[in-house]
Amino acid sequence: MARPMRSDPIFVEHQGHRTLLKWHRGRRKASDPEFTPTRILEAMQLGASVEVDLVVHGDHGFAILHDLELDHGTTGSGLVAETSAGTLRQLYLRGNDGAPLSDRVMLLEDLCDLLNANPAHPEALLQLDYKEDLSRLSPGVIEKFAEAVSPVATNMILSGGDSAAVAALAAVTPGLRAGYDPTYVGVLDDLRTAEDFSRFIAAALKKAPDAAMIYLDYELVLAADAAGMDLIGAVHADKRRVDAWTIRTIDSTTLAQVRRLLQLRVDQITTDDPEGLAEALAEGKS
Repeated sequence: MARPMRSDPIFVEHQGHRTLLKWHRGRRKASDPEFTPTRILEAMQLGASVEVDLVVHGDHGFAILHDLELDHGTTGSGLVAETSAGTLRQLYLRGNDGAPLSDRVMLLEDLCDLLNANPAHPEALLQLDYKEDLSRLSPGVIEKFAEAVSPVATNMILSGGDSAAVAALAAVTPGLRAGYDPTYVGVLDDLRTAEDFSRFIAAALKKAPDAAMIYLDYELVLAADAAGMDLIGAVHADKRRVDAWTIRTIDSTTLAQVRRLLQLRVDQITTDDPEGLAEALAEGKS
């Protein structure tokens, strides 16, 4: 049985292998809203793995938001790409019920300044998940990214589905680790056999040779496993690590899936409820 090694939801160990529980969008537990500075700082000071999303705003910098539109997650409306930095900073985040919070939208430099003023635990890792592609990265955008991230880059990893975009940003930011997510919508419609999965992961590793972490939909990992292909083992053989995303709810089905991921020696599990997942694994719930 996997068991947490400490009271905070940071990692579990199974048969001598440590698996991090990543705080998806800065959430410690399912009831938490997304991207609040309090939870992000808490995770970083505990030494946890935590993820935030990046989208390019109208002044050619980055907002800490998941959606390209403001309407769902904030008190604003319209496209992030058409909204100035000053306007974004005046908007409030919305909670899970849609009600406005007291927390405002953060820009990347705001978050980096916060982390610089409140040093992270040396083992903490903040994943910056870039939600767009290379076409959105002008030289000015890249310069702003490097300026914001460089002072705290050693506690960060940049990820995204466009390996060229990740490489362009990482190249100008010393100390920043890189990751790659080759998963795409409909991927399981294209991959059926062990040979299909083997070609898929080989192509992903080749496309992003500098990616230290490969981010894979957990259902993709389990489908490959059922077909007789160990995607995690293939990534480990290439001396990389695997994040399986995203466990959103904790129930008998997802617990069984998590236990299989642990058996496969996944390095990190992304979840909206790291606290609940750690407790369920410790208690042996089914």
